[in-house]
Amino acid sequence: MKKNWVLLAVAALAFAGCNGGFKKGDNGLMYKIYTDAPGANIKTGDFISVNVVAKTDKDSDLVNTYDIGRASQLLVAKPMYKGDLYSALMMLSEGDSAAIKIDADTLMKKSGQPKPPGFKGKYFNYTLKIEKVLAKGNMSDKDFQAKISTFFKAEGDKARAAEPVKIKNYIASKNLKTTQTASGLNYVITQAGTGDKIALGDTAVVDYTGKLVNNKESVFDTSIKEVAEKAGPPFFDKSQTQMRKFAPIKIQVGKKAVIPGWDEGLQLLNKGSKAIFIIPSSLAYGEQGYGPIAPFMPLYFEVELKNIIHLDPNAPKPPMPQMPMPQQAPANPPVR
Repeated sequence: MKKNWVLLAVAALAFAGCNGGFKKGDNGLMYKIYTDAPGANIKTGDFISVNVVAKTDKDSDLVNTYDIGRASQLLVAKPMYKGDLYSALMMLSEGDSAAIKIDADTLMKKSGQPKPPGFKGKYFNYTLKIEKVLAKGNMSDKDFQAKISTFFKAEGDKARAAEPVKIKNYIASKNLKTTQTASGLNYVITQAGTGDKIALGDTAVVDYTGKLVNNKESVFDTSIKEVAEKAGPPFFDKSQTQMRKFAPIKIQVGKKAVIPGWDEGLQLLNKGSKAIFIIPSSLAYGEQGYGPIAPFMPLYFEVELKNIIHLDPNAPKPPMPQMPMPQQAPANPPVR
């Protein structure tokens, strides 16, 4: 169903280019409702879960929640002006789908924000599917927050239950002959290296590409410029690839500087090794997720261990501080 919706979204946005069948709203707003489900319209203060495909007139991706594998969730704010996206949302109810065009010049003028780098065209184009609406109504803030928390828990339970099947199906779809460790890490050595395997405390010099385990295999991070340029939006636009320095990264293994799946996986490699890691969320970003990575999202990495910098046992140890300094490790340390 979701794959079909992506195709519908693309077709709708192509059709939007000629304004065929679209109705006019305030301040340049254009809209076309595809599915008009029964139910009360969204109001300010309601909580919604919505799948979004956002593009420019030039068909460049800005956001695609289907690629990320997670709908956007938000509390509906009071419209900034008549004809903004919140105004458009308030024409819809749970189960509705629509194509929305927001006049870019009006939005930038009203918000005081510049256009995104490289933006060309007259409109921001959105295709929306309202998955869930929790109406605030007369509920107290405490009760409403409890209702939202119950929704998130139910969504998390569904994602948790689906993850093992997602991993199994993904491995089968790529015809990978993986080995699974006791922790649940799946890996394949695609190129054998030489010498001893990396040890705790050693520093790994690694090239990598990380992908979401979804139908599109969206590249969300990489150390390789050519891969980033090929992947393109939404995770890599032209300005990002121009500004970022792409190079192998250095990781001291076993120091919790990276997700647990990496700390474990790197110890399976020696210099020159290439490998695939399929890392369950329990060894990655867990039930919280991280940035574009949804809760309970397994991750796919292609890694190459370019070099090993061995720990020097004779290196002078840093002096002990006069007072212990509090250190708060992030709950979900980033890959790099």
